[in-house]
Amino acid sequence: MAGGVPIPMPRRGSGSRQSAGNKKRRRFFNLATGFDMHFFVLLMIVLVIGLATLYSASHVYAFEYDGDSFFYIRKQLLFAAAGLVGMLLVSMVDYHQLHRFAVLIWGLSIVLLIVALFMPSKTGIHRWIYIAGVSFQPSELAKFALVLLFAHIISLNHKKMKKFLTGFLPLFGILCITCALVIIEPHLSGTMLIAMLGFVMMYIGGVRIGYLLGVLGAGAALVLVMVVVLGYEQDRIAVWLHPLESFANEITFADGVSGRDHAWQTVQSLYAIGSGGVLGQGPGGSRQKHLFLPEPQNDFIFAIFCEEMGLVGAVIVLVLFALLVWRGLTIALKAPDKFGCMLALGLTLQIGLQVAINVAVVTNLLPNTGISLPFFSYGGTSILMLMLQMGVVLSISRQSRMEKI
Repeated sequence: MAGGVPIPMPRRGSGSRQSAGNKKRRRFFNLATGFDMHFFVLLMIVLVIGLATLYSASHVYAFEYDGDSFFYIRKQLLFAAAGLVGMLLVSMVDYHQLHRFAVLIWGLSIVLLIVALFMPSKTGIHRWIYIAGVSFQPSELAKFALVLLFAHIISLNHKKMKKFLTGFLPLFGILCITCALVIIEPHLSGTMLIAMLGFVMMYIGGVRIGYLLGVLGAGAALVLVMVVVLGYEQDRIAVWLHPLESFANEITFADGVSGRDHAWQTVQSLYAIGSGGVLGQGPGGSRQKHLFLPEPQNDFIFAIFCEEMGLVGAVIVLVLFALLVWRGLTIALKAPDKFGCMLALGLTLQIGLQVAINVAVVTNLLPNTGISLPFFSYGGTSILMLMLQMGVVLSISRQSRMEKI
């Protein structure tokens, strides 16, 4: 029992130690057993629905601004296809091999996050690295790197996790470095997601709850001071609390932007969701995607889906995501060792948390922070990394079956 959550113990040895026979077998691709087909089928269903939604949401915007209705879906299909191939290949590699690369991958993600800060930007946002006309978002790699390194450290020190110096401090230091570089970009939603992932993994990994509550309390106090005393993000909060009033009133916020402009995306999203009703306007029937909702192919794509497929369609998609997360957690609990358990758990929780935050933003339950919907929103780096990460989960499920033979 760690942090109040049961964690399956390794079947052979402890941590990452394995028998000599297993070590020999793990030098090669594991093709002896199949992966979890339930997880794979659920993933494919979500992916297909996401791609169809992306085309429906993006083709008007793409034709208007890029002169090609297929501009976004063509790119997304290419990255999705590459991701699918990569996922199947990764699923055949023994996930234990990631142990030796955990620190290296995290270090690479930190270097890339720093490089991104020096990339030229007209908007003051430094989230992408541009190389030969191709953009890459380092924060997507940072999410995976954090989960991998946390799983690596927890599996090696699982008996010392309740100690401050060997349990809490190393993980908290890694989390602070990662979050600091992401928030500087600035990328508030990415920082929030990474922080939530880190704290959940620390809790389940066995870090004392008192340490975590202390940090959360200090963080809440800091945010309160920044908002109330320093006025940080008060405009965004005002729009969140009163979107329709901000939209209707031609007031100007501290950043020189009118309340109408600040609230435009949120209000158009609520219009889309409301006009969808119970059954929706039908596939392709969205009105808000006709240049009313800005960049409908990105963070607010779920609003277009709700408009076209209604409450029924929205519930179905959320149930599919819930089933995908549930199956991923099942794979984690059946993993043959602590490393596999924590790795599958972290990668699965990333999907669940990101979906929850995105839907909350689209429905105005949370302020507009700019976070994508997994497998739906446009983004080559995002979908490629997600597919590769799901390959790791499938590899863990494959290895679990092999251990039973």
